[in-house]
Amino acid sequence: MSELVPGGNMPLPAGAVTVRVPGPFDVSALITDDGGRVRGDADFVFYNQPSAPGARLDGDALTVDPPRLRPGATRITIAVSPADPGTPLGRLPAPTLQVTGAGGRSLARFAPPRPQQETVLLLAEIYRRGGGWKLRALGQGYADGLAGIARDFGVDVVDDGAGTPAPTATHGTPTARPVIPEQRTPGFAAAPTLPAAPPPPAFRPLAADDGFLTLVNSARARAGSAPVSLDARLMTAAHAHAGAMASAGRLGVEGPDGVSVHQRVTAAGYTYITVGEHLVSGPRTPTEFVEYCVRNEQSRRTLHDPAFTHAGIGHVADSRSGDVYWTALWATPFSPAALARTAAAVVDLTNRERARAAGLPPLAVDPLLTTAAQAHSADMVARDFYSHTSPEGSRPWDRAAAAGSTRRSIGENIACGQRSPAEVVEGWMNSPGHRANILKPDFTHIGVGFAGGGRSGTYWTQLFGA
Repeated sequence: MSELVPGGNMPLPAGAVTVRVPGPFDVSALITDDGGRVRGDADFVFYNQPSAPGARLDGDALTVDPPRLRPGATRITIAVSPADPGTPLGRLPAPTLQVTGAGGRSLARFAPPRPQQETVLLLAEIYRRGGGWKLRALGQGYADGLAGIARDFGVDVVDDGAGTPAPTATHGTPTARPVIPEQRTPGFAAAPTLPAAPPPPAFRPLAADDGFLTLVNSARARAGSAPVSLDARLMTAAHAHAGAMASAGRLGVEGPDGVSVHQRVTAAGYTYITVGEHLVSGPRTPTEFVEYCVRNEQSRRTLHDPAFTHAGIGHVADSRSGDVYWTALWATPFSPAALARTAAAVVDLTNRERARAAGLPPLAVDPLLTTAAQAHSADMVARDFYSHTSPEGSRPWDRAAAAGSTRRSIGENIACGQRSPAEVVEGWMNSPGHRANILKPDFTHIGVGFAGGGRSGTYWTQLFGA
């Protein structure tokens, strides 16, 4: 039997394997392709949806049979969360992953560093490499619950902000699956405020002559992408987030201070229209860091993305373990013209889907719906929430009316974290409730809102009217 450490991997034998996490935990799994995103809500296996092709959850045991996974699936990410969602993992016995093969033969064991304030932990991933499958230990924690991980992988989990699943709204606001039952609904908006973190370890800022920019732009040139330039504000945010991860001794989109990497970008004074990040531990030099990024398909896609024009890099060593934590940031600055292009692209892609999927006429842009949609995206960023219902209780039709709209029927789609119009429209079309709004024959008009800078990076709103 192999004892794994974070980042360690091992080949798996042919056939089904079973992973168990004994104790007061819920096990879940996300089935993805190399891009790291689910195709639809059916790719999320958890206590309320315990099976998918090639994956079956039975209590604390998840059985994965790779040859039986849906076509295109190349990765199964395994997560664990407390059975009581109000309990941080740090108050429970340390979770331990046990992996067995045919006949119950022990294959591997992984005991990650003990969690602290996290409410969910990515334990491991089973992934295809060449003609076989391998297991990699992870140990990455999240503070905003199972819904936070689900959103990062492209699953739509809807909560009405009051602790119970939201029913389908009568005016077209969708509720997408999977709906998590009341007693186990994870937090859907902001992560809780955590205790103040200790000062981050000292670090030496990287400079351009460390070779990072040359390495990155050489890789981008080979992919046909224009070069990026270093931005001092992104450098500041990258250093701050690398330091936060090093002080906590773990990778994470949020640091122990409860601040996300995207919020650090905004705090540094950089307003973006699109943003991406690499959060990595292990490489010792810029060369090793870039080599890591180009080996992994999802990381390589970010590094090569032609939309990015600026970059920032920071690395900090954890003085206790010696591990080096890296943050690389990629972004394109905001401008009114870029915002207009982004909104227009969402409208165009939405109308293409209406024509392709249902033969429907295009939606016309309504300035009043646009005003309401833009205000809602900006409000979600400013007040750090993610919901169809605002903190004071206003709903989509309330916001449309406040903007001056008199349309008789209103529907709304929202999303967060997607980096491009194509990605967000694809996600909506892969979610039954959001797809229904896009393809509703009664709708004749649309407004699109977009804002960056919040906890999840980017916030999108579609407001439909008839």
